[in-house]
Amino acid sequence: MLAIYLSRKMGTTIGDIIIIINIIIFSAAAYFLSVEIALYSMVTYLAASKTLDFIIEGIEEYTGVTIISFQSDEIRVMIIENLGRGVTVYKGKNGYGRHGQTNDIDIIYTVITRLEISKLKTEIEKIDPNAFVVMSSIKDTKGGMIKKRPLH
Repeated sequence: MLAIYLSRKMGTTIGDIIIIINIIIFSAAAYFLSVEIALYSMVTYLAASKTLDFIIEGIEEYTGVTIISFQSDEIRVMIIENLGRGVTVYKGKNGYGRHGQTNDIDIIYTVITRLEISKLKTEIEKIDPNAFVVMSSIKDTKGGMIKKRPLH
């Protein structure tokens, strides 16, 4: 109960709060008992806290993916048709090279589950092996189309 209350107040996960509480408890155990017993106990509770996060947060942890490619239109169509996910297209300029030349380029952003990452990587590799792909974990989403839309 304390972990749930603190996680809401501090904006962290319940598993993280539990591990902090357990570190305090196991530090005392290491002092009064032995370091080896305390370390084994900490490893056990670390695994338990990650399992708890997995159960509470769910299997569908979201990942934000930014894709920069000159074949962005084909990648956009693939994401919509093969993965059933929505995309956002940003207009951008790339800026690299010896003389700093720039080119207009479309930048694709999409949100997928971690279970779809390998499929997305494989499909992008087929279209453009030189695409620049950046992925980041997403803790929370609001609005938009997050759930997978039905494929045709």
